[in-house]
Amino acid sequence: MGRSRAVLVAALALAAAGCRARTDPPPKPAERTVAWHQLGTWSGRGNLQTESFTSESGALRVRWETTAQAGNAVPAGTGAFRLTAHSAISGRPLQEVVEHAGPGSGIGYVQQDPHVFYVVVDSSHLNWKFTVEEAIGYP
Repeated sequence: MGRSRAVLVAALALAAAGCRARTDPPPKPAERTVAWHQLGTWSGRGNLQTESFTSESGALRVRWETTAQAGNAVPAGTGAFRLTAHSAISGRPLQEVVEHAGPGSGIGYVQQDPHVFYVVVDSSHLNWKFTVEEAIGYP
């Protein structure tokens, strides 16, 4: 009995030693920096279809702004602005980027596979401008 008790105590001691908290910090994930490359800028009023542009990453950022048209008798808060990314290969809509009523500004994002795109603007009673930028990652 004494020997089996000693074996049991030794086994418990080894098990307890294996359960100690790890003192080494976990490895940090590699930091990734994203840069933005401008693909195009457009401005106007009314509807528009842009020319085609290619995105190697498929990740786009769209900075946009709408303002009331000068001399327009439309009540504040009215007017519509919708911006949609389309495939320049098939023509099909890929993603609605912005839908906004009235003056405003913001940032919209597109996340697709690398693609040749064009953008369609549907707008009424607003001036608008937008810039499309592509995400370029650096490990």
